[in-house]
Amino acid sequence: MSPLNAVVLVKHVPDAQLHRSFNPDNTLNREESILSELDEYPLEAAAALREARPELDLTIFALTVGPSQASGAVKKSLQIAADAGFHVNDDAVAGSDALATAKVLAKAIEHIGQEHGGVDLVLTGMSSTDAETSLVPAQLAELLDFALVTRADSIDWAPADEAADAQAASAELALTRSTADVQQSVVVGFPAVISVTDQANTPRYPNFKAIMAAKKKPVTPLTLAEIGLGPSEVGAAGATIAVEAAAERPAREQGTIIRDEGDAGLKLVDFLAA
Repeated sequence: MSPLNAVVLVKHVPDAQLHRSFNPDNTLNREESILSELDEYPLEAAAALREARPELDLTIFALTVGPSQASGAVKKSLQIAADAGFHVNDDAVAGSDALATAKVLAKAIEHIGQEHGGVDLVLTGMSSTDAETSLVPAQLAELLDFALVTRADSIDWAPADEAADAQAASAELALTRSTADVQQSVVVGFPAVISVTDQANTPRYPNFKAIMAAKKKPVTPLTLAEIGLGPSEVGAAGATIAVEAAAERPAREQGTIIRDEGDAGLKLVDFLAA
């Protein structure tokens, strides 16, 4: 079986521990940004798959879209698990909605596939920690014509056919995913897009050796022209939705304090009823 290629989508997002603000054009201020915490889970999933079946020679690529500082997300991904990174950095991308972003990612993945003999697997977090739409995985699978499994709580190789040689067996993945009242077991073949929840694993912390090794791994910048997209297809021009206004969240009002003067229970009931 030929070597496998996996692309893990990573995003540079505002640090959730810091104050968030909007720019004058209603875009999110991303000056103080880090790798999205939820993107560490698909990176760990990819690393675990590679370690479980080294004979499949799985190569992991990290892919991000954003301004120059977004390269920080790729560099952190290289420290965790990725073998190489790709960064779509083009001013025209600014202001893209989820669909326009999915279009950029799809074209970038196709470009990576052309350069490296195809892409078999795309892994994402269950959402980004800025917009939290969870829309991109499904849109991306549709654009790529890949199978789709969302919100996987676990991911592993499906057991190989006992009658086939393990190294030559066609690779499939076994996943579990949970809904409100049901846990599903799913087997999916390649190519596939899979979003991974924060219950799927415990992301590894890069050690000193991994951090130093990451400095030698390549990060390839890409423009829209290189992946075959025009500026009118992305950004504000290509968006299907737009933010018309943004304002600071109102300060929290002081809560109601009930003092027990023998009738606290009644006051609490009245408060809850109201």
